[in-house]
Amino acid sequence: MIILANGKTKEVAQRSDDTENLWVRIGDLPRATGWQMKRRGMCFGDLCVPLPANRLEEWIADAEDWVWFCYSDFADMIGQKHVRDGDVWSLGSVPEVRRTGLESAIAPDFEMTERNGNTLRLSDLRGRKVVLFTWSSW
Repeated sequence: MIILANGKTKEVAQRSDDTENLWVRIGDLPRATGWQMKRRGMCFGDLCVPLPANRLEEWIADAEDWVWFCYSDFADMIGQKHVRDGDVWSLGSVPEVRRTGLESAIAPDFEMTERNGNTLRLSDLRGRKVVLFTWSSW
């Protein structure tokens, strides 16, 4: 399965017994989604969201010799948009992070692959004026 999140594309294992929800191995969460499970809950950098105790049994499961987290249900709880097309899941920005970015007027760092194959990060252009043009077919 492929996850598009935070300007990156990551391939991760897919839980085969539930194909309707986005289940991610606990160990794959940070590189696939940017979130990490800690004692305080799910954390994205300095932002931590407590997990509701009454949902833990639904959201954390042992299956196929791994511990999995139901990311799609968590995303619904925090208001993060997500969409699936076959084996590809696209995750929208985290609303709280987006709100903070709008208030600070600082663009989030992202990366893209140039036509020559090199990776370009927005942070590589720090100190220079940058104009971003975007386009989408949908």
